[in-house]
Amino acid sequence: MKDDRIFIDTNVLVYAFDISAGIKHKKAKEIVENCWRLENGVISSQVLEEFFVCLTKKIPAPVDSIIVKQIIRDFLKWRTVAIDGDIILEAINIHIKHKFSFWDSLIVASAVSGRANIIFSEDLSDSQIIEGIVIKNPFSELIAEEHI
Repeated sequence: MKDDRIFIDTNVLVYAFDISAGIKHKKAKEIVENCWRLENGVISSQVLEEFFVCLTKKIPAPVDSIIVKQIIRDFLKWRTVAIDGDIILEAINIHIKHKFSFWDSLIVASAVSGRANIIFSEDLSDSQIIEGIVIKNPFSELIAEEHI
């Protein structure tokens, strides 16, 4: 995985900091820590914006805005894709072609722009290949294990 560029979707990033997420927290934290260690993490401005709102407002134990700001400042050291007009137009193309929501299409377009070859997300179909990028739901095995 050292040579892979890993795009982290918002849900994975949030779970990495939401201790109430149980086994998803543990798995997401491991993924994020590996991206730091291997220096292969990719995110977008969209992910960071959603991350801020989720961590400060939507999780059971919200985090102070000042702390989340520092966390985001650290994540800006990763390859960060700023959403621009070209990425928006590409997201629309992906939306039309694959019938994804616009927001999921924007994640894929950002991953393409960031030259990622894997997206970790629970919002897209596991093992699907979109625009040459492999989608991995890091929680699919955890969910399967819970139902055994």
